[in-house]
Amino acid sequence: MRQKTLFEILGENTKKGELFERLPERRVRCYACAHRCLIADGKAGICLMRLNQGGELYVPHGYVAGLHDDPIEKKPFYHVLSGAYAMSFGMLGCDFHCGYCQNWITSQALRDSSAVSSIMKIKAEEIVKLALERNCRVVTSTYNEPLITTEWAVEVFKEAKKRGLVTSYVSNGYATPEVLDYLRPWLDAYKVDLKGFDDNHYRELGGSLDVVCQTIRGLHERHIWVEIVTLLVPGFNDSQDELKSLTEFVASVSPDIPWHVTAFHQDYDMTEYRDTSPEDLLRAVDIGKKAGLRYVYAGNLPGTVGEWESTYCHHCGDILVKRSGFRVLQNQIASREGKCIKCGTRIPGFWIKN
Repeated sequence: MRQKTLFEILGENTKKGELFERLPERRVRCYACAHRCLIADGKAGICLMRLNQGGELYVPHGYVAGLHDDPIEKKPFYHVLSGAYAMSFGMLGCDFHCGYCQNWITSQALRDSSAVSSIMKIKAEEIVKLALERNCRVVTSTYNEPLITTEWAVEVFKEAKKRGLVTSYVSNGYATPEVLDYLRPWLDAYKVDLKGFDDNHYRELGGSLDVVCQTIRGLHERHIWVEIVTLLVPGFNDSQDELKSLTEFVASVSPDIPWHVTAFHQDYDMTEYRDTSPEDLLRAVDIGKKAGLRYVYAGNLPGTVGEWESTYCHHCGDILVKRSGFRVLQNQIASREGKCIKCGTRIPGFWIKN
């Protein structure tokens, strides 16, 4: 008997989607992400995961390709329930094709024959049950691009909300207003990968800088907590001018948005750039602080970046959350309901579970 291909297996693990419109000639327009793919009958969108079958859009459902409890700091969220664990679940596929993707085994599963991936069938209730058994306070859609599997994430999040859990996305931010509105009732926090501030480079990765900027504004306007990560790749996105423009943009949305600048290491198809040094990170941190950002963090090189792994009060400078890598060594803010223990200033973030 012929073994089924991964594409055929994924096609059997779908349900009718919600984030699309029907068009003449059995075509559909998907708006789960900003590609807004026009998909003919029998074809898939750019992500290869959202399929037109007979004029209806069928989307991933009922499986995971990754499921693990992680420290919330690993996502990274530094202003969401510091020290908590997040039950992280992911499916397959992505609407980008970044050469330095660190989750390429899952994100590029249908584009790259060397990305050997498998799936496990599971119900939304089972993910939440496991989260509770592992004492996780957060449920996170991650590992692949969650926007393209939004209907499944919302199904999981609805169950998570019933049990009082916090919900979050780890995403490239290539969203539409429609998908943000769809997520808004069920999503608490959203980590956006802002991959630089050069539209030409963004187009090399498969997207548009302007769309990601609109997503960041849209999340802030919808009162979804947002944190931003930039993987700093020396020679690709680390010029003084680019980092200045990037951080000034973030500060223009809100100086309270945390910006994480993290270290690149050679991976997947991007091996022509050197690894990021602590000095590279500290230079970026300085640019972010000069742009007016109150919360700037340097990641992926624990113990080498001084104070920039920890959270300090922007008003009095007192240490609030001391970290080393993904470990929280001291947390003086959770018991104070988000206020500085020294001066009483309210620190922006999602510090307690309402």
